Amino acid sequence: MAKESVEVLIEGGKATAAPPLGPALGPTGVNIGLVISEINKKTADFKGMKVPVKVIVDNGTKEFEIEIGTPPAAQLIKKEAKIDKGAGNPLTDNVADLLIEQVIKVSKMKESALLGADTKARVREIVGTCQSMGVSVEGMRAPEALKAIKEGQFNEEIKSEKTELTDEEIKKQAEEKKRLSEELKKKRDQYESLANSIKKQMSSVKDMKKVRTKMQDAGIPLVIINEIAPLDIKKKR
Repeated sequence: MAKESVEVLIEGGKATAAPPLGPALGPTGVNIGLVISEINKKTADFKGMKVPVKVIVDNGTKEFEIEIGTPPAAQLIKKEAKIDKGAGNPLTDNVADLLIEQVIKVSKMKESALLGADTKARVREIVGTCQSMGVSVEGMRAPEALKAIKEGQFNEEIKSEKTELTDEEIKKQAEEKKRLSEELKKKRDQYESLANSIKKQMSSVKDMKKVRTKMQDAGIPLVIINEIAPLDIKKKR
């Protein structure tokens, strides 16, 4: 008998009969409540993350299979780091730090989607994603961490595929997160102070673009420039 498949992206553990899932499953005649219950059981560990789900329905018997994908690596990294989002400017800002065990854990969860031929190569891929998010590894920025992995600094952990953290490691990570948060706030305060100073110095300049250029030349992040010196874009009539 022919089978029909429905693919959706849902929040882990929170699937409902509302769109997009309910309307997509309706025409198949499957027991929607049962499907939702099974999806929520299988995605409970991914709460707070978007998870790809595929429901395969037998058109004759109405029996179904559920295939659960894994959230994007960035989502898994955010969960491990306990952050809501990555850095606005990953080249200069560092919002969190992961231990190598956590990087290994994410690489194992994404194993089928990564290109690396072995665990070490896949770990390096995840570190690359960390770099784009402003997340360091073992206190090192991504380029340093990649070099350390290449030189074998974490060979023992990678070979054993260690993913669990000790209480001491969890405590250490919490302290590092607090330090990074304070450091990030201090840096932001300095940028805001400098931006306000430049704005005051150039108060007689009517062209805000020149003020913004001066701020950019001073190395102030664009997100702060937009807050301190927004462009007044008038709508054309």
